[in-house]
Amino acid sequence: VQLQAYGGGLVQTGGSLRLSCKVSGTIFRINAISWHRQAPGNQRELIATIGDGGTLNYKDSIKGRLTIATDNAKNTVYLDMNILKPEDTAVYYCNALVQSQSRGMTNSYWGQGTLVTVSS
Repeated sequence: VQLQAYGGGLVQTGGSLRLSCKVSGTIFRINAISWHRQAPGNQRELIATIGDGGTLNYKDSIKGRLTIATDNAKNTVYLDMNILKPEDTAVYYCNALVQSQSRGMTNSYWGQGTLVTVSS
């Protein structure tokens, strides 16, 4: 299983970006998929999750500005980022909990990260 994240870049304060993360490989079911970010000097933090059954959870500081969504047919998860702030500057990572076989274990996979820089 591989995750490929892309869409990062440089944007001004108040701007928007869409991050994408495509999951490929042997997939029976994706049990959960999420976005995380790591700002310079900080630990990686979970910011948005789509869980089993489609349950959404967001970190409080991004609610109303960043939205997670999936295209199940494409095995792709998106992070729509609006009203961006300098404190959103970070490397953004996607993560998927994937079951590769019907009776197999669920394993965690990470994308390579994509850098978002918000200028003031």
